[in-house]
Amino acid sequence: MTAPDAKTGTGDEKLVVEIIGAHNLMPKDGEGSSSPFVEVEFEDQCLRTHVKRKDLNPIWNEKLVFHVIDANELRYKTLEISVFNEKRSSNSRNFLGKVRVSGSSVGREGESAVQLYTLEKRSLFSHVRGEISIKHYVTTTTDSNENIIRVNGSGGSKKSKKVSSSIGTQHQQIALLNHQQHNQQRMLPFYPNQGEIKPLVITALPGPRPGPVLYTNGSSEFFLKETKPRLGGVTSGLSSHKDKTSSTFDLVEQMQYLYVRVIKAKDLSVSGEVVSEIKLGNYKGVTKKVSSTSLEWNQVFAFSKETIQSSVVEIFLREVNRDEYTGRVWFDLSEIPTRVPPDSPLAPQWYKIESRNGVGELMVSVWFGTQADEAFSEAWHSKAGNVHIEELSSIKSKVYLSPKLWYLRVSVIEAQDVAVINKGSGLTRFPELSAKLHVGSQILRTTVSAANPTRSFTNPYWNEDLMFVVAEPFEDYITVIVEDRVGGNDVGRVQIPVSAVERRTGDKPVGSRWFTLDNNGNNNSQFGSRIHLRLSLDGGYHVLDEATMYTSDVRPTAKELWKPHVGLLEIGILGATGLMPMKVRDGKGSGTADSYCVAKYGPKWVRTRTVVDSLCPKWNEQYTWEVNDPCTVVTIGVFDNARVDKSNSNTRDARIGKVRIRLSTLETERVYTHSYPLLVLHATGVKKTGELHLAVRLSRGNAVNMFQMYTLPLLPKMHYTQPLGVHLIERLRYQTLNAVAARLSRAEPPLGREVVEYMLDHDFHVWSMRRSKANFFRLVNVVSSLVWVARLVEAMRSWTKPVCSTVFVAVFLFMVLFPELILPSLFLYAATVGVWRFRKRPRHPPHMDARISHAETVFPDELDEEFDTFPTSRGFEVVRMRYDRVRSIAGRIQTVVGDMASQGERAQALLSWRDPRATFIFLVFCLVSAVGFYVVPVKLTVAVAGLYYLRPPRFRRRLPSRGLSFFRRLPSRADSLL
Repeated sequence: MTAPDAKTGTGDEKLVVEIIGAHNLMPKDGEGSSSPFVEVEFEDQCLRTHVKRKDLNPIWNEKLVFHVIDANELRYKTLEISVFNEKRSSNSRNFLGKVRVSGSSVGREGESAVQLYTLEKRSLFSHVRGEISIKHYVTTTTDSNENIIRVNGSGGSKKSKKVSSSIGTQHQQIALLNHQQHNQQRMLPFYPNQGEIKPLVITALPGPRPGPVLYTNGSSEFFLKETKPRLGGVTSGLSSHKDKTSSTFDLVEQMQYLYVRVIKAKDLSVSGEVVSEIKLGNYKGVTKKVSSTSLEWNQVFAFSKETIQSSVVEIFLREVNRDEYTGRVWFDLSEIPTRVPPDSPLAPQWYKIESRNGVGELMVSVWFGTQADEAFSEAWHSKAGNVHIEELSSIKSKVYLSPKLWYLRVSVIEAQDVAVINKGSGLTRFPELSAKLHVGSQILRTTVSAANPTRSFTNPYWNEDLMFVVAEPFEDYITVIVEDRVGGNDVGRVQIPVSAVERRTGDKPVGSRWFTLDNNGNNNSQFGSRIHLRLSLDGGYHVLDEATMYTSDVRPTAKELWKPHVGLLEIGILGATGLMPMKVRDGKGSGTADSYCVAKYGPKWVRTRTVVDSLCPKWNEQYTWEVNDPCTVVTIGVFDNARVDKSNSNTRDARIGKVRIRLSTLETERVYTHSYPLLVLHATGVKKTGELHLAVRLSRGNAVNMFQMYTLPLLPKMHYTQPLGVHLIERLRYQTLNAVAARLSRAEPPLGREVVEYMLDHDFHVWSMRRSKANFFRLVNVVSSLVWVARLVEAMRSWTKPVCSTVFVAVFLFMVLFPELILPSLFLYAATVGVWRFRKRPRHPPHMDARISHAETVFPDELDEEFDTFPTSRGFEVVRMRYDRVRSIAGRIQTVVGDMASQGERAQALLSWRDPRATFIFLVFCLVSAVGFYVVPVKLTVAVAGLYYLRPPRFRRRLPSRGLSFFRRLPSRADSLL
């Protein structure tokens, strides 16, 4: 499209801008939505559309008509189109994005088509997303029957009632094309330049009208939802008597199972290996193979009652190498008893086997029960019938315990009589020495001993503390090696078992010892090399395996320092819905998942059983933890089991999502039943992978102890008396993660390293532009209250509302006259606000929020950078672009830091005599002020200063005050920089 020809300009041209609609706008009203409107500026003319309440995909279908002064100059003009969110509570608005359209792209009426523009940012930290569809052209006539808004002198408008109904369908077609274009753009490593606009021309789409397109935005799919499950046989929230068969499992839905325990057989006339087969309708369970000399299985089979399609359960015995059965035992389901824990287990009995020769007996027990039965966790489940018998252990539920970890402190003080003999010359050389320490897979080194004229070079001195992480039982050794940096060889070494190291619970230092160094058989009679060490196992620290903001346990390692628990945490893992398919089995077109849950709180890890071939699994398993501190976090993750398929070469379990719940946000003795969205950030963006249904209850033990915990330090005492550095804590946390992952990977079934890393947030410290923006806006939200107060004072100073300003001045004078009421009034106001907000307190626990995390608006290049390896594996051009971007951001931060330093240096220059005239003026001012403040009462001074500051605008100057002008003229060290 081209601009109108200059020869055709008549002076009566009108520029028509049709605002069709917008799509996928950013929610800005704090409730997951926005009330957008469009404002268009052209040649000092400003028009706006109507507001669409609570709509992230608004459709306006409105025409804004502008008068064109000179059509010949149109190609040099710019059309500014901005989208805003209107706030109901005030007259302000939020920025949602803008588009700049050059006049050279405006065509004649009938020649232009609907164009799709991506909304741009206004600044670096603008929170913008979405697209807007617009049609613009020049015309000489306007139809009064169309939906037109005309401009007048004040920017007002008048709108007709007729709205074209075909534009809605056109807007859906635009959204569909934009969705396809967005999916293609997500494959690129990064976006083009933000200032470059490439409009997409929309033409008529062939075929039937497309259906609605779902987008990932701030809609309800990312929100927490309250559920009403039948916990313990009773719908949550209803006051009724629960089913007695639910026992103590009152946070899960009751699930009925038929249990069959096959113990052993005797008097069978068989010669080879024998197996038992349990058949119930279409389900069949097979025991392990046993020899005919030892017919003992002791296995439990569980069949879900809701899938039973038979009236009898049959147990067949047969030899492995034969197809025909040796015998059978069967039971009528109507005669099987029901067992309710805590009743004792049902005793197995001998039953005669129906066979041709009429001999043989089978010891078996059959009963109906629930998931509260002790045999539930070890049983073979009917829904796992296609799992190989060798892989059954990988799908069972288990409870794991993290190893008991200690910080090992090794103080390398000094060494004596250390020397190296040069074999070539036979002369003794005094080397540069350092100490290298091995503890398991951890290796640390001291610095090279510095030259000291008061000490001999054969007696190096270090006096450095090195920290390691060790786990009970202590099987490792501390290997200390003294190295020669010049010669590159070992001077001597010593090995010390960790189990022999003294333990301490406080900050009192332990005694040091001398250890003889082994010179690898090169000992000279005149040298007796030894090293001076101080070793201790510090039990007063808490070994951090999680990030401090997500920690689930803050107790010290030494058990004698533990305080009694203050409550009980109970979690019912009910199930999940709408899980994302993680694999395709047996060439089926539709995907499936073999999902299980892992929950961690403190040293206790729990793992539910794996539900095979289900995108809506039901676990209904309940677990309990002792709570030692209410200000802790429990983490529940969902994973796909990769070990179910024996033929699968990939043994890494895929992450589906996780949920964090801070216990301090829960009310005690209340059952929270909610559906938590599972959100995972991929290189292509944030995805909802399903919903996890949980029932959570925090029981309070001793109320006094729980309230007292809020007054105690978060970490044990030793973290404050002998603090560890930030970098040291991060290094030790990595070693702790390795120790926990190594121990849990040796369990059965193993808990993979990828699961441990995901649960412990091992990569939370990695640089991310998305996290940086999220933290910046968190900070902005924190200081917003101070900004509100400043704006309130400024509004009172402006005297736009004289009554309010007068009341404000009166209150100020009252506080000056009675200053003793200031603090009581502030505290009374805070208490009143807290009581008033009690009725609007949060009723749901917090959850992972994609909007706060800025996961919905992140650019593909920022995600690609976040998922990049360290060191980077990207190409030169991509790395250069990212480096330039970081330089741009760092340059702005550098400028801000420099300005802050300049202000501080100006304050120091008041008395430094760098500017003798300014310092003289300031000293005279100080002397006069000292006399004035001594003579004039303080109340009068504060009152006069306040009234002067709050004076009406008509008594003010637009120029800066004399004091501010004086301060800005003071010198700083900025002019001394290169």
